[in-house]
Amino acid sequence: MKQMKITSSCLKYIIGNANLPGPPDGKFYQSACVFLILFERQEPHLLAIQKSDNEGYPWRNQVALPGGHIDKFDAGPEEAAFRELEEELNIQRNHVELIGSMGHFKTIHYKDIEVFIGLWNGKGSIRHDTEEIARVLEIPVKELLRIHNVKKFHGREPDIRDLRYPYQDVVIWGVTAKILHFFIELLHPFWEETFAVVGGRQI
Repeated sequence: MKQMKITSSCLKYIIGNANLPGPPDGKFYQSACVFLILFERQEPHLLAIQKSDNEGYPWRNQVALPGGHIDKFDAGPEEAAFRELEEELNIQRNHVELIGSMGHFKTIHYKDIEVFIGLWNGKGSIRHDTEEIARVLEIPVKELLRIHNVKKFHGREPDIRDLRYPYQDVVIWGVTAKILHFFIELLHPFWEETFAVVGGRQI
């Protein structure tokens, strides 16, 4: 598979011209936010976390994107996303270029998750609380694209029971899989690009 070109200008163009999912109707949803962080590790990678194996924890062992609930002290979802990113992974705001919002995604537990896309420059050391996060995953974007192709996800929205992205010893499913499916579909027209670029620098 050829590599894609991922630049901030390209991503901003894609997001700016996409039909993004809006917030849900009604007042029954609790607002939350996550960051879809891309970074360079020889080629474009996605940063994800695996929740800790805590008994009784609803998201036990699940793969997720860094984020959380919006507190009353947050100026808004964007500020909450940056706060959660720093609290969970020690990634500072000045090391991330914000691309923008990718829209809203609902969960079966009435969570309204707004997804923000950012390019991390790789600076600083990632640290996390093992009580909450078991490990941090650095997933090659081309591997997600390969799975997307093999499972014939392109051009359709699979049933939530079938929408799964297996990676190494974990399986990405649920709302995280739904977010990745939407993101990969946005990238699909750019798959045939020859080079991979993150943060404006050719790999």
